[in-house]
Amino acid sequence: MYPSLVSLGIAVLLLCVLSAAERNWEYEPKSITSTSADEEKVKLHFQIDRVNRGEYALTGNIEWKYDTSDDTMVEILIYRSPTGSSYDYQLMPWSIPNQKFYEYLNTFYKEVINNFANCSNLPIYKEKFEPPWPKNKYEFKRCEVAGEGLPEVAPEGFYKIVVTFSGEVVWTVTTIAKVTTKMT
Repeated sequence: MYPSLVSLGIAVLLLCVLSAAERNWEYEPKSITSTSADEEKVKLHFQIDRVNRGEYALTGNIEWKYDTSDDTMVEILIYRSPTGSSYDYQLMPWSIPNQKFYEYLNTFYKEVINNFANCSNLPIYKEKFEPPWPKNKYEFKRCEVAGEGLPEVAPEGFYKIVVTFSGEVVWTVTTIAKVTTKMT
């Protein structure tokens, strides 16, 4: 009886560790907007689709028609507001400061791209990215972000994520989502 009690204790401990490794939050997208300084170089269209009751997905595309270079930069700013009011958003430490696009592709991009692997045609790089970035129409079809590569714990509230590309053309995608603690 004693060995089975130990086995049960180990199983409970393992279960606690495994459940702690999952994200403890869920989200509901509220809005997505995009802008391009030159639609001849990059054209954007995004929308939020309701999949089922309480389930939402991202649909849209990026028509990428320009060559990237060492001057192409990306910045991701993440803000949180407890109320969703535009006056009380505060910058979060998870933001990614302005950096070269090629550096981004070899770091953070690799961590989060799996969230879009099954619903988009974005390139996936297992090894180090080597230019050029492919000009293409990148499609997003009912993408639901599972949270891979994102923090496991997030305080409740509204999050505004602003992704800005600069260089030959400046373009931005801004998403607002409501984050709540996942019910277990």
